[in-house]
Amino acid sequence: MIEDTMTLLSLLGRIMRYFLLRPETLFLLCISLALWSYFFHTDEVKTIVKSSRDAVKMVKGKVAEIMQNDRLGGLDVLDAEFSKTWEFKSHNVAVYSIQGRRDHMEDRFEVITDLVNKTHPSIFGIFDGHGGEASCVTLIRKHAEQYKRLQIKIYPIYLFLLPFPLCSSSGTTCLIALLSDKELTVANVGDSRGVLCDKDGNAIPLSHDHKPYQLKERKRIKRAGGFISFNGSWRVQGILAMSRSLGDYPLKNLNVVIPDPDILTFDLDKLQPEFMILASDGLWDAFSNEEAVRFIKERLDEPHFGAKSIVLQSFYRGCPDNITVMVVKFRNSSKTEEQ
Repeated sequence: MIEDTMTLLSLLGRIMRYFLLRPETLFLLCISLALWSYFFHTDEVKTIVKSSRDAVKMVKGKVAEIMQNDRLGGLDVLDAEFSKTWEFKSHNVAVYSIQGRRDHMEDRFEVITDLVNKTHPSIFGIFDGHGGEASCVTLIRKHAEQYKRLQIKIYPIYLFLLPFPLCSSSGTTCLIALLSDKELTVANVGDSRGVLCDKDGNAIPLSHDHKPYQLKERKRIKRAGGFISFNGSWRVQGILAMSRSLGDYPLKNLNVVIPDPDILTFDLDKLQPEFMILASDGLWDAFSNEEAVRFIKERLDEPHFGAKSIVLQSFYRGCPDNITVMVVKFRNSSKTEEQ
């Protein structure tokens, strides 16, 4: 009797080893249990599956809605964040600008070209305001329209002579580039930035940010009796994240923030540039100079010369700011349109 029992147990052990414990058998057993639970038992399983189906339907419906609405050329997937989106394209310059994750759109841009009298330089400007949408940057943009009537060569000088006390406590960066046949001149106040791609594909800085933590700026602020402190970023008097700007008169009156521009001049014959990028700091929060040049160089054939693509990529990388990017192609670029 005992031998019979041992023989039976031995047989059951062999069955377990050679049948039930095989990987394929265990897999089929799990599938069977899952199907059995779904069709005949556990309301919880059914609830989970139903919720998943509802989620899929919701996503499909949103995708269908986006595909039907191409009002912003495919940008609708981010409509909530892109309540203000501006784009511009003319000859050798393209601009793309989005409000992004900010409550207000405070970026502005300017393009002035004189196609009749080509002896005048072309002028390109990026302005990143702060202090609300009705800020200093709006005033600058309004005056820019008036100064278009002036001789184009002296237009940039007037930007630095505007009646900025009217700006009250708001302010703006100011990045201006003058492009002639032989020379490129760039004036900068604040932390909007320009970079150029030369004939060898190198990234050449066209401006330098004015940040409170820089040694030169920090010493100047201290001499004026001011201070810098860290509040998410280094700020003058704990308020402004740049050390130079237009407007910001409460800080100007303390001499801790100044409007003095850096002005750099570049020889186009020597550099033989392919394109330049002018952008608000929203771009530079997500891209280095070198990375931005590589990114645009690969996309110059796009409708916006890569400006739209790099703006969207900056947003996808988590940029919390307004983002404005201007790409200007030079005449000696093989991809530049004939003017």
